[in-house]
Amino acid sequence: MPKTSAFDRRIAAHMEELRQLYLGLYHGDERAFDYFITMLSRSWQARKEALRKQDLRREGQPGWYRRRDLLGMMLYVNAFAGTLRGVGENLGYLQECGVNYLHLMPLLESPKDRSDGGYAVSDFRAVQPELGTMEDLEKLADACRRRGICVCLDFVMNHTSEDHEWAKKARAGEPGYRERYFFYDSWDIPREFEKTVPQVFPITAPGSFTELENGQIVMTNFYPYQWDLNYGNPVVFNDMTENMLYLANRGIDVLRLDALPYIWKELGTDCRNLPQVHTLSRLLRLACEIVCPSVLLLGEVVMEPAKVVPYFGTQERPECHMLYNVTTMATTWHTLATGDVSLLRRQMDAVCALPKDFLFLNYLRCHDDIGWGLDYPWLAQAFGTNETAHKKYLNDYFTGKWPGSVSRGELYNDDPRLGDARLCGTTASLCGVEAAEYEGDPFQLERAVACGLTLHAWMLSQSGIPVIYSGDEVGQLNDWGYREIPEKQADSRYIHRGDFRWDLAKRRTDPETRQGKQFHGLRRLEEIRAQEPCFDADAEVWTEDSGSAHVLALCRKLGERELVCLFNFSGEFAAAGVDREGGYTELMYGNHYDSIRSIQLWPNGFAWLLRDA
Repeated sequence: MPKTSAFDRRIAAHMEELRQLYLGLYHGDERAFDYFITMLSRSWQARKEALRKQDLRREGQPGWYRRRDLLGMMLYVNAFAGTLRGVGENLGYLQECGVNYLHLMPLLESPKDRSDGGYAVSDFRAVQPELGTMEDLEKLADACRRRGICVCLDFVMNHTSEDHEWAKKARAGEPGYRERYFFYDSWDIPREFEKTVPQVFPITAPGSFTELENGQIVMTNFYPYQWDLNYGNPVVFNDMTENMLYLANRGIDVLRLDALPYIWKELGTDCRNLPQVHTLSRLLRLACEIVCPSVLLLGEVVMEPAKVVPYFGTQERPECHMLYNVTTMATTWHTLATGDVSLLRRQMDAVCALPKDFLFLNYLRCHDDIGWGLDYPWLAQAFGTNETAHKKYLNDYFTGKWPGSVSRGELYNDDPRLGDARLCGTTASLCGVEAAEYEGDPFQLERAVACGLTLHAWMLSQSGIPVIYSGDEVGQLNDWGYREIPEKQADSRYIHRGDFRWDLAKRRTDPETRQGKQFHGLRRLEEIRAQEPCFDADAEVWTEDSGSAHVLALCRKLGERELVCLFNFSGEFAAAGVDREGGYTELMYGNHYDSIRSIQLWPNGFAWLLRDA
């Protein structure tokens, strides 16, 4: 008898569920389903031997990505090293940073003047020419794999660029292509949609539809040049899944599913988080488990935990392997501005109550803005907080307008009428480094550097995979020069997307420089995290009353080992602790305490306290 292939084994294990989900979603379309299965086989046949071996190895280690030594970094290829080959030439630097999870920001072909930062893809199988080629991407992925670095890439699945081949044919009226999008000959149905569909960018791109020059109307939830795909058409799902698997076969380890909650549209709904979205995400998970089981799916779901959690799926039918912990990120900056940890503790209590199988990516800053999606009903009940006034306070604080603030950020999508602007800026500039250097204040500079280190310690204390934004390891400041570049000046997010300052990074080896202090302080934290078992994903995690409204106490326990993490979010000294017997050793600085019921924390300082054996 012929030997059964890994593909045959996997598809046999999943065929019953595949049929049920696919035919249920697409009304029994056997022809489309047969094409889907054939496409999966074709994609597996195209998978090279090195990746198949990795698949088998990771199949035998299903929790391989839950290790405490995983450390991520996200970067733009052009900003970091110019080209994909340039990134490859600097893998040694990334390893020096401790990075073994590399998120390359959008790099697929997209129109320069209508790209939304690379999220308007015109060809899912080509790289932006100025960055290199698809062969260069594959070579970089191969080099990363040899060094033990996982590569993450965005898969923009909600829409294509209007310059995509499908969109061009749809615009020309070619049969079979209008049906890949949402085309209408009048505004009757689009107006019905807009009664219930919230606007994504009400200031920069109002509405959810765009009228073309020939009078046709197409759905464009994000920007007019990004045409929403119709996943109600099985041809779209089949072809987009094949595009996803094509990228996986280039050696990509993690595929970030961009705007996942938006991908199913239904008249009379808000077109967000519909049940069909979960059917599609489960089908994508199955496609990966059959063709490339070593590949992980990262869901971009920018919502509160109650709406995020369903995208993990269930134990029997998992969907995404990982999700972003975006609410904790926004709440962290709120806490820094207010000095009160109540909301952050409430947020962490909700996260800690989730099953340990749920893995989050944690971060302080990323390529995007900070949206103030906080728990305003609770803030109103607990503190009488007015949402509009509070958003204004946060934005005034982080742009340096509030008296005494040392933050230097900039607003994005500012709507003075609604007071609903978002915030941009690098971690260092938001922590006060930029202002301190400008004013030549060495005392304030030390405080600002310490604040950034504390925020990173806080991120590293959370369960999941910590991801650093490129430049934060050396405290890179805002790039105000974006205002002088015509194609960037309208988008304030470029303030934290500046070119990586290699000249300043050279100072990382000098402990007397700010960059050296920030680099080595962060590396010390990362090394402690990788070595200390209490940071395992399986550890028990909870918060406790610290005795101070300014200090968050996060406790982690694995077996007999216990770690107490204290974070002072105020700019003043604070006395805080937890009710414990016995001695504790502070891991970062080596201080020993006979009691941690009340210890002194520096302004915006922290302590990682390990109970003595």
